[in-house]
Amino acid sequence: MSRSPRHGEAILIAAQSGRALALAARRAGLRPYVLDLFGDADTLALAEGYRPATGRFGDGLAGEGLLAGLDSLAALAGRSPIGIVLGSGFETAPGLMERIGRSHRLLGATPDSVRTLKDPLAFAALCARLSIPHPEVTRAPLADRSDWLVKRAGGSGGSHIRPAGMGGAPPGAYFQRRVGGYARAVAFLADGREAAILATTEQWSAPSPLRPFRYAGALERAAHEAPILTAATLVGIGAAIAGIVAETGLCGLGSADILVSEDGWWLSEINPRPGATLDILDRRHTPLLAAHIEASLGVLPRIEAAPVDAAATEICYAAAGYAPMPPFDWPDFVRDRPQSGACVPRDAPLCTVFATGPDSAATRDLLRVRAATLRTLLATTEEAR
Repeated sequence: MSRSPRHGEAILIAAQSGRALALAARRAGLRPYVLDLFGDADTLALAEGYRPATGRFGDGLAGEGLLAGLDSLAALAGRSPIGIVLGSGFETAPGLMERIGRSHRLLGATPDSVRTLKDPLAFAALCARLSIPHPEVTRAPLADRSDWLVKRAGGSGGSHIRPAGMGGAPPGAYFQRRVGGYARAVAFLADGREAAILATTEQWSAPSPLRPFRYAGALERAAHEAPILTAATLVGIGAAIAGIVAETGLCGLGSADILVSEDGWWLSEINPRPGATLDILDRRHTPLLAAHIEASLGVLPRIEAAPVDAAATEICYAAAGYAPMPPFDWPDFVRDRPQSGACVPRDAPLCTVFATGPDSAATRDLLRVRAATLRTLLATTEEAR
């Protein structure tokens, strides 16, 4: 088995947005070298080295130039990085993952795991074989589309989900039957054989006319609050995750997207990577990226107790386009801060707001206040231009 990383070693990060992974790497005592789409101000401050990626947020990263960018970062590190952590943007690119893995050790899911988990029909067949409740999927034309959604295979962030239209599924997309329930996510660590539940979060959306299921934010409840899921439901979901890990060899930090109602629960998909809840989950004594690396190397870490307080994040989408982004004094509670001069289209992710509090209600209230404060500050800045 390969050794665990030591303090001060370099690590490569590639993702649509690498800021959260860079922050997690710093907390784990590692030196991050980052390739992503945005080059936000805080990403550049956290990274030892940075290279821009090409692609479109929500659609993944383009392979052209990516391998050269990673090789450039590895050379910049001086010593061989311990490996590479991939965030969002590779769900439909197991072939690209294989090419990356020829030069850099992949710390997380293997290309074969991603190939199975992010193929909608293969994943549905796996769930059926394991008796896991999963919404029906198809690519065939629908006689009655009223109870169906159309999704892009490997899509992230919810912006790709629409009510189903006429005809067959567009290229790269599929239909999924609507099921009711509240959106929940179960984060876990896996070593390729077994899985351990890390945390459960509740999630919500920020609908827009063209993107009715656009992801907004997530919250982890305080330790003293009632659990988000009943014990029986969590046991069932844990068994489902364990079965999927055993079948696919999935390793590292991942999450299961769940819809929960009074009638039961549905597993919507597995995200085989560190995801959007990394900021609110990386608050335990052991840095979460260190646990991710240990699990990727075949050692399932002990799951530590959850933090006492609640935590939440929410994406703020641009109410107006910024071309360019004006100089702005970002509040301390804001993350993913675009640099002055960057272009941010209307309705694109602008930044992330973070909050903690003694319980869920107080944390959600603070999150709303901070989001409103930010909108006011931005409007004032625009008026002053």
